[in-house]
Amino acid sequence: MSSSYQRQTAVRAFAQEFNDATYSFKESDSDMAPKYALLPTGQRMNRGFFVGTLTETEDVGNDAPYWHGRVVDATGVFHVYAGQYQPEAEQMLREVETPAFVSVVGKPRTYETDSGNMNVAIRPESITEVDVDVKTNWVVETAARTLDRIEDIEEWDIDGLDDASDAPRDVDMALEEYDMTFDQYREMVHEAVESVEADIPE
Repeated sequence: MSSSYQRQTAVRAFAQEFNDATYSFKESDSDMAPKYALLPTGQRMNRGFFVGTLTETEDVGNDAPYWHGRVVDATGVFHVYAGQYQPEAEQMLREVETPAFVSVVGKPRTYETDSGNMNVAIRPESITEVDVDVKTNWVVETAARTLDRIEDIEEWDIDGLDDASDAPRDVDMALEEYDMTFDQYREMVHEAVESVEADIPE
């Protein structure tokens, strides 16, 4: 590995927006070029940081163990898959008692289902059991960052805008690839914060 290699910063996103991030891209044809999922609010994600309640785990492998976990936040479900190339995450999914609060750091993976739909899942680097304070802090911080992204992208997504090419590249791509309003994500943020309001220190 090159000494100049730097791991991508982990981006925070709620489950609803993460599952909407069905467009992915690479910036070059190199096998070593990082692959990104594009969040609808205009942020690329090579690695993500997620927190929620691990509610179910199941070995869905055929020839070898391949574990699936459902991690739930207030807005939806993150689907996590770990096999022999993610041994620590696989062990966690195999041994943890559910339900449990967990944090997950991992890479987004898009795949096409048999019905032709595009789904998004997480290939975990790590899964860690956490307490309610970590979960609450993640929700609050993720809410703030999501609202910042909405505000930034809405500065470019205005009536009469004929060319968004002057927008930041990720914003430009998101406006082109996704057809949606951002009120749904504001409501998503509201629901997420409301779900932990009782746990937020005054």
